[in-house]
Amino acid sequence: MDERAFPFIRINRREAKPRQRGLTEIRGPYYSVMGARYLTDLLETMGEYVDGVKYAGGSFALMPRKRVQELNDLAHKYNAYVSTGGWIEHVLAHGSPDDVSRYIGEARALGFDLIELSTGFISLPPNDLVALIKAVKSAGLKAKPELGIQFGAGGATKTAELAAEGTRDVRWLIAQARRCLEAGADRIMIESEGITESVDTWRTDVVAQIIDELGLEAVMFEAADPAVFEWHIKNYGAEVNLFVDHSQIVQLECMRAGIWGTKSTWGRITTFKP
Repeated sequence: MDERAFPFIRINRREAKPRQRGLTEIRGPYYSVMGARYLTDLLETMGEYVDGVKYAGGSFALMPRKRVQELNDLAHKYNAYVSTGGWIEHVLAHGSPDDVSRYIGEARALGFDLIELSTGFISLPPNDLVALIKAVKSAGLKAKPELGIQFGAGGATKTAELAAEGTRDVRWLIAQARRCLEAGADRIMIESEGITESVDTWRTDVVAQIIDELGLEAVMFEAADPAVFEWHIKNYGAEVNLFVDHSQIVQLECMRAGIWGTKSTWGRITTFKP
């Protein structure tokens, strides 16, 4: 990284990339269009703090192949991995049996590093999820299952609809996560819906159980709401792994660095690196 401005002012020290804790994955194209010029501006200014770029909603399937490759190559230039997001749900629900292997192969050809294996909208047997992890790993890519307690999560489904679906026991999530990690999953994405999103009261007990059983490094929490990522940092420190929208990277990193915050966190977020 080039020397930052105001280098004489202390900020929280963190691991350099590629790091194993304090990861920030940002959402790429979905709520707004993202091309190479847009992503270049983002990475030229904040690239040191972006560990991964995740497409959402299958947005890459609407884009020219060479533009997808261009974005992926640009992320790699700044030492950031690229994730497919959870579009494999669509492939499983609407494709043929051969389409899964073709999807994995195309992702590799386009320069993706990681395939997210989401199951929020679908019911998938645990053994089948393990088989997907092994298929992704055998192709030389990283696998990140996305697990949550809310069935039907994803796509900004309304709170009332999700409440009608009900939630799973957190013990189910933890057991699934352990199986996935044993099968070679690189990290578990924790779906926010049912925990801190689309709920009347946050299920902070669920977060505590997940971290207690799996540890901080093994999981990444969806936290695309400033109040949510502030809560995670306030309670679990600057090195919790978080997924946020790309528009929030500056706000999040100011909080991780301990240089800004709200009344609740201003001047209180710190690290110790002997």
